[in-house]
Amino acid sequence: MLPGSGSDARFVRSAFQPALDVWGITLEAVAPRPGGDVVAGYRAALDAAAGGPGPFLVGGVSLGAHVATAWAAERAPAGLAGVLVAMPAWTGAPDGAPAAAAARATAAQVRVGGLAAAVAAARAAGPRWVADELARAWAGYGPGPGDALDAAAAQAAPDRALLGSLTVPVGIVALVDDPVHPLATARTWARALPRAAIRTTTLGAVGADPAVLGRAVLPAWQQAAVGAR
Repeated sequence: MLPGSGSDARFVRSAFQPALDVWGITLEAVAPRPGGDVVAGYRAALDAAAGGPGPFLVGGVSLGAHVATAWAAERAPAGLAGVLVAMPAWTGAPDGAPAAAAARATAAQVRVGGLAAAVAAARAAGPRWVADELARAWAGYGPGPGDALDAAAAQAAPDRALLGSLTVPVGIVALVDDPVHPLATARTWARALPRAAIRTTTLGAVGADPAVLGRAVLPAWQQAAVGAR
């Protein structure tokens, strides 16, 4: 499982480990490479997973979901049992996407005012728990997360054609009240994918317990696997 832009493996574990443990699935939470090489690092981790034994799932949050889904569609590796998608942020090119604009703005704030200024801006703009998570994660990005955020903002997500080529079941969890990761985007993905199901939750619920993401996305994946939407 791959973290979102500016996030880290700790959040991935808190979001998905409890549900995966119940299902008997071992989690590998991938730590992002610092700097502009974040997407290449994610793809390298996915390539390594494809070389392992037995069936496996891939997925991620936001940017991580984009990279994992595109990789799954392009590679179609043997043993891939499905994709777990949390909070997709855009479809195709990032032009005009709120999440891409937010990532670029934060990168600029980090370079001009430092991490403290960027954290203050995040706290002013959204739920405190989001800013707290980012502040903790950003501390692990070396000199700063600016290059990684810019790389995320420039990365295309799967377009409708690529989504339509993905034949494994895909579970999607989306937030009904997150303007940065619009529910409309998750619904676009669900319509484009041949085998997908979607569950929803809220920003407040994730802030109270990130594990709600895992508890929603795994049943959605199971639902997609049996062919019900």
